[in-house]
Amino acid sequence: MPRIALGLEYDGAAFCGWQTQPGGCGVQDHLQQALSRFVDAPVEVTAAGRTDTGVHATAQVVHFDAAVERDEVSWVRGTNSSLHTSARVLWARAVAPDFHARYSARSRTYRYLLLDDPVAPAILRGRVGWYHRPLDVELMARAARELVGEHDFSAFRDAQCQAKSPLRNLLEARVERDRGLAAFTFRANAFLHHMIRNIVGSLVYVGAGKQPPGWIVEVLASRDRRLAAPTFAPDGLYLAGVEYDPAVGLPAFRSPPRLTLESP
Repeated sequence: MPRIALGLEYDGAAFCGWQTQPGGCGVQDHLQQALSRFVDAPVEVTAAGRTDTGVHATAQVVHFDAAVERDEVSWVRGTNSSLHTSARVLWARAVAPDFHARYSARSRTYRYLLLDDPVAPAILRGRVGWYHRPLDVELMARAARELVGEHDFSAFRDAQCQAKSPLRNLLEARVERDRGLAAFTFRANAFLHHMIRNIVGSLVYVGAGKQPPGWIVEVLASRDRRLAAPTFAPDGLYLAGVEYDPAVGLPAFRSPPRLTLESP
């Protein structure tokens, strides 16, 4: 029984998150249904990371054990033929039996794209977050760097988080201006529930001048969720990368589309 890895992208606004739900509204539900139709047998998939309602993915990785043999192109085309149009399989690759989309991952990268402008987005509504005034990106970048390293991230952890430990190793935390948007990039071995959106909300407080950059360190050290900012909207959050041992040989994901409309 071959083990197959798939690379996916999806628009999270069309689903109630990644994980399967009783009503069948999760990305996992739609993908499993499409795969099951293609092979005419039940298929269960495991993902590298679970995304919440409204959160997008440009680089989700899943694996499953196939009951039939198919070439890699057929897995892509056959699954997409009945998959919800807001999700696409980008590639398929046969992998070793011990490959695990979640546990074999070395790190995960998320990006949060935020429009900081007095007027809310229309064309990009649902694709980017929004804050009603310009933010100081340099201050937010300085504060974000203070979070890099292994820490107890309880202050940025949702109350419903089921992770056994609040310790996470944040390998990278960047904030920069990207085509008119404030772009936040976070890479870690793993993330807690709502961890990124809670960090983004707190960094926005810094960028808006409500708190100094050093306040982030105080919140982190407190381990008290009540001291951090409210959870930011999911709209601008993307699962943008999952890192594995290069020996696994997974294909590269395609570059995400530009999110701004520029004059020719």
